[in-house]
Amino acid sequence: MADRPRVVVARTLPRAGLDLLEERFEVDTGDLRVDMDELRRRVAGAAALVADPTVPVDGPLLDAAGPSLRIVANFAVGYDNIDLEAFRERGVTFTNTPDVLTNATAELALALMMAAARRLGEAERMLRAGDWRGWDPDQLLGRELSECRIGIVGLGRIGERLAELLSGFGAQLGYWSRTRRPDAEERLGLEYLELDDLLGRSDVVTLHVALTDETRHMIDAASLKRFKPGAILVNAARGGLVDSAALAQALREGRLAAVGLDVFENEPKVPQELLELENAVLVPHIGSATATARNAMAELAARNVVAVLSGEQPLTPVVRGTR
Repeated sequence: MADRPRVVVARTLPRAGLDLLEERFEVDTGDLRVDMDELRRRVAGAAALVADPTVPVDGPLLDAAGPSLRIVANFAVGYDNIDLEAFRERGVTFTNTPDVLTNATAELALALMMAAARRLGEAERMLRAGDWRGWDPDQLLGRELSECRIGIVGLGRIGERLAELLSGFGAQLGYWSRTRRPDAEERLGLEYLELDDLLGRSDVVTLHVALTDETRHMIDAASLKRFKPGAILVNAARGGLVDSAALAQALREGRLAAVGLDVFENEPKVPQELLELENAVLVPHIGSATATARNAMAELAARNVVAVLSGEQPLTPVVRGTR
């Protein structure tokens, strides 16, 4: 057993992935608390590391693992926690888990959209606090998605799946993406708009782009001023896409009607100014939190490790290593 390659799981991994790894390797599993000094000690001499969005993987961590490290498999589709250049410089393979969480995340974005539009957070808090005094025709009036123009920022896998889900609502659908998608436009009735036009014409704006240096705070004070008055913003992608302070100000001033957020800039911290707002629907990064999605993610991460350590090509490479 001692001569089997060692795989370090930085935190935890669902059984669907762990079982695959434990059949073939010596597996060192952590817990939900991440101490980076401890992780650097644990990873020394490992052949593989399984990380997740809460674990920053940079050059020093790769160096702590040493030349034995051949792959880091991220238990996520996003990888803003990863220094890709450090992987390229050291020849280490890096993989993520696309596709398998697409539907779950798109459904969560739709749920946030509906909750914000119909003021469900406010309604539930009123009910639980004992403040509901009976049916009132003017109480908690919201919006129907069928009467909205919905702008999708980023038409990758998740953005496209959300467009498919929304196509049954009768809403007008627009999108902006770095790469225009004529096929999706025709199939889903999407209208392509430049980003500023999309923000200015949409009743609901939903974000589905990766977090990079270019997209960080793409929704800031200046861009929020371009939004249609009374619009709704949804973010189930990455918290850093939005300037939280500017967002809170826009909500307080009534320039935005509501927001639905699954992600935050400095998770797990949530800005107090957002917590205090009645028109903010906030959930704790649960976009992929279905048993189906999380099990599939864990299995895909594990299969990437198995492939690389068996001398085969990774299934979903972001960086192909040379080790």
